[in-house]
Amino acid sequence: MISTYDKIKETFIRDADTYTNKVRLPALDLFRGGEFGVIDSNGERWRDHRRFALSTLRDFGFGKNLMQEKILLEVQDVFSKFDETEGTEADIPVVFDNAIANVINQLLFGYRFDETKQDEFQQLKEIIDDPPKLFGKLHMFLAMNIPIIAKILPESLYEAPFKNFRDTAFGFFKRQIEKHRKEIDFDDLDSESSDYVETYLKEQKKRKEEGETESFSDVQLSNMCMDLWFAGLGTTTNTTTWALSYILHYPKVQQKIHEELDRVIGSDRLITTADKNDLPYFNAFINETQRCVNLVPLNLQHATTRDTVIDGYFIPKGTGVVAQISTIMMDEKTFPDHNSFIPERFIDEDGKLKKVEQLVPFSVGKRQCLGEGLARMELFLFIANFLNRYSMSPSKEGPPSLKKTCTSMVDPRVFSAVLKRRRV
Repeated sequence: MISTYDKIKETFIRDADTYTNKVRLPALDLFRGGEFGVIDSNGERWRDHRRFALSTLRDFGFGKNLMQEKILLEVQDVFSKFDETEGTEADIPVVFDNAIANVINQLLFGYRFDETKQDEFQQLKEIIDDPPKLFGKLHMFLAMNIPIIAKILPESLYEAPFKNFRDTAFGFFKRQIEKHRKEIDFDDLDSESSDYVETYLKEQKKRKEEGETESFSDVQLSNMCMDLWFAGLGTTTNTTTWALSYILHYPKVQQKIHEELDRVIGSDRLITTADKNDLPYFNAFINETQRCVNLVPLNLQHATTRDTVIDGYFIPKGTGVVAQISTIMMDEKTFPDHNSFIPERFIDEDGKLKKVEQLVPFSVGKRQCLGEGLARMELFLFIANFLNRYSMSPSKEGPPSLKKTCTSMVDPRVFSAVLKRRRV
């Protein structure tokens, strides 16, 4: 367990290749059907598919104006829903959940979850919400990490939940993929694709024609869809619900954000990423939200790819090593009064946004979250536009609890609030 930033720089960043693998847990065969996907895979499969995913997402405007336009369409859809409930108690997380799901589903499958596809969205949401609950149970956590416990547990307590999840999740993705496959023109493999799955299936066909059938398999695609959905929905919606919860607890923070938005934006126009550098306090607020939420309290286990030495200790190849970023983001030396929510800690004496390298919510090293660019853009565009349009006050039940509940990831906040249009 590596718990200081200097040591993480020395290992996961400067000696990154030594720490690129993940610990291979036997439970992965139950959960994934083997070593598939990009979150848990190693070696050539991991490199090939991470590279392919990043390249494909860039082609669809990842971090560019095209992606921004898609997000801003969802921002306007959020506005239309909240405008209808203005002045009454509104269920805030549900609306953002749907909007953020629309962004990632357009990237993966090329369509939104509009009113006609809400049942489909709910099915997928249940699939995505299930693993944290599954893995967070004590007997499951112990069995996943201590093989002897897995062997003595009844099948109904250990293997069956994994298999049930796998059948449900992969059944859903397989239906989506097969439907997509029927709609693709495979006679023109070089034509422009509309989404990730289409690009993958065309690449799969190209490789089959060249005699290569293993690396771009259907089971790998189902696992990639699951990984990209986890990366693209859960973490972003979770951070958003916590950000707005902090707003409800700290009205002075909301006031300062509104003052900055009035000074810099001064109208009801849509805020874009071009405005980002002019909104230092808002960005400090997002930074402090990510630091305090600390979504993954126990970071994922990496495995050394070769023998190495850490602080004079010999570490054999294959040893599990964790870059414990939560300890770094709660370090009292870097973040005094670290349990308090203080956006100003990210503002320098000139009123500009201060870069603090110990803020690492997307982890570090070569396996840093591949969805970071999209997540940062969504957090900025969704929350900045929301707070520019509305002021928010607690419902009659009061602001949501800031007490963290956690399985493998900090749970999102569920709450209602009263919105008031700031500009008409």
